[in-house]
Amino acid sequence: MRLIYTHPNLAIVVQAASLLRHAGIDSELRNEYASGAIGEIAPISAWPELWVLRERAVDQALKIVETMQRPVDCPDWRCRKCESYNPATFDTCWHCGGEVSHNATPFE
Repeated sequence: MRLIYTHPNLAIVVQAASLLRHAGIDSELRNEYASGAIGEIAPISAWPELWVLRERAVDQALKIVETMQRPVDCPDWRCRKCESYNPATFDTCWHCGGEVSHNATPFE
């Protein structure tokens, strides 16, 4: 078992764990509720942690987390179904659930 990721925001660590689970990588969250101990322990010691259970999956897991942290390099887009505007980070429309396509209208 190896620690591969830690961050002060639990939601971001949970997102990374979800991506690993989707890729079929067994992982474990730790320190989910440790923030209450800040003051008794150093803040960084209370950050949520993501551990990969199998050593052979560590490299793949690290690549997934690295990819997750890259900035999105595409424009915001407008849904072809409902015309709602969506951030570039969304794969589906927040309003109707329509999927982004390469033909989506960029946000202007």
